[in-house]
Amino acid sequence: MPHLFNKDEVERLKKEVERWEREVVPQWLKRLPERMDEFTTLSGIPVKRVYTPADIEDFDYMEKLGLPGTYPFTRGIHATMYRARLWTMRMFSGFGGPEETNERLKFLIRHGETGLSLAFDYPTLIGIDPDDPLAEGEVGIVGVSVPTLKDMEIIFDGIDMGAVTTNMTINPPAPVLLSFYVATAEKQGVPYERIGGTTQNDPLKEFIAQKSYVFPPEPAVKVAMDLIEWSVKNLPKWNPISISGYHIREAGATAVQELAFTLADGIEYVRQLINRGLNVDEFAPRLSFFFDSHINFFEEIAKFRAARRMWAKIMKEWFGAKKRRSMWLRFHTQTAGVSLTAQQPYNNIVRTAIEALAAVLGGTQSLHTNSFDEPFRVPSEFAAKIALRTQQIIAYETGVADTIDPLAGSYFVEWLTDEMEERAWRYIERIERMGGMLEAVKKGFPQREITEASYQFQKDVEEGRKFIVGVNIFVEEEEDEVRNVPLLEFDQEEIEERQKRRVKMVRSMRNKERWERALNNLRRAAERGENIMPYVLEAAKAYATLGEIMGTLKEVYGVYVEPPIY
Repeated sequence: MPHLFNKDEVERLKKEVERWEREVVPQWLKRLPERMDEFTTLSGIPVKRVYTPADIEDFDYMEKLGLPGTYPFTRGIHATMYRARLWTMRMFSGFGGPEETNERLKFLIRHGETGLSLAFDYPTLIGIDPDDPLAEGEVGIVGVSVPTLKDMEIIFDGIDMGAVTTNMTINPPAPVLLSFYVATAEKQGVPYERIGGTTQNDPLKEFIAQKSYVFPPEPAVKVAMDLIEWSVKNLPKWNPISISGYHIREAGATAVQELAFTLADGIEYVRQLINRGLNVDEFAPRLSFFFDSHINFFEEIAKFRAARRMWAKIMKEWFGAKKRRSMWLRFHTQTAGVSLTAQQPYNNIVRTAIEALAAVLGGTQSLHTNSFDEPFRVPSEFAAKIALRTQQIIAYETGVADTIDPLAGSYFVEWLTDEMEERAWRYIERIERMGGMLEAVKKGFPQREITEASYQFQKDVEEGRKFIVGVNIFVEEEEDEVRNVPLLEFDQEEIEERQKRRVKMVRSMRNKERWERALNNLRRAAERGENIMPYVLEAAKAYATLGEIMGTLKEVYGVYVEPPIY
């Protein structure tokens, strides 16, 4: 197909822009100097005064964009997008014990949430029980405590697990939490083919950013691939991995780094699964992604569009995928937690609305909007409802969901999408030369890049090159609104004691012979290099605790201690 713009017209336009910069702009600058010497995105990409067809002169519409639902999927993976079905409104929930979380999930469902999302406390994230000495003071703080199958049963009491999908932000212990979930659904009478949702199950980003690792890199990836392989064969509606850029971005990465490192993680996982003998079209349709939507509006939209185009190319040209669904980059988005401020906290409602709008304009499949009180603690019902209503207003009042990819054709957006892609490819090429993302992580490459980017951003804020309202501009000495924020209150000590009692009760009531046999079978399977998922599920049904199952695997795989990277 010919390029969109006539070459002669573009040349004339270039000359006109040069004349405008030379003759018109200087006159305006004398009267109205620009606010800064240089304007950039958060990734440091310079932003010009104006963009014209000359900035995308080699733009081939079908090669770069195509139509929604067609390769390369830049404009969206579905031909009808939100005109047919809105994105899933999936609020990140979970705090205290399973009783408190069950109540919060039901509250959000009553107010229009269309998908569930579970946050786990730190002991659960690293696979220890609430009566472990290392868990003291941490039980139920940043998410819900789920050390046993019994806890999962309480969380979903009164919730039809065949009628909802659930996202679980869990990584090293993902096989255990999925097993708790599947066993609970079975008890409700839900068949495997109706169990829907997502396990994050992304070990590489733990080493890169979040640091909730347990096993060393190689066995950590092996365990994650076990879960994917088992899920693809047994849970047709389950997304067994959410390849996560969100935590990479929250750790201080730029949008370009988030894009590049997330796709590089995905490439590594695809190779691992192919090396197991799986056909790419067997598992690729169930891969999903998770991105941050930060405050630089157009950069985020360009990132999402570039991600779809790049992943389609990777799957088609690198791995020979044939199915259209195998080339889709399906992704969940969360607004940027790191952009929220404790200063002037009600400003966070505005930030979240802008970030959510960028995610929708970028074509997300599901969305979590952060609550304005999150710089202080787990969201209150009041704040969580405002965050949910933010999505509903975007969906039902603004009209942005009525047409697909409405910013397509913007000279700036198309140029920025191309620029994001080009910069991300350069990172991916460096990682490929290192031998792939697993080797790059072991060398500390992405970790160093993120650390340097985070340092540079903080320096820019402190030196006034980047602004955060209420932090380094429009600062207020007296902040009454901070004192008046209605924070969630709960008795953490009482919840911790309750969780300890429940673990003790579960241990006393289970069939000891079945429990012991299940853990021995798991240990032997891990030693033989088998897929551990059937054995973890067996142990979960025998009411082995999270700590016991993970402890058994630690005996075989070992425990990771991060080396210094500087």
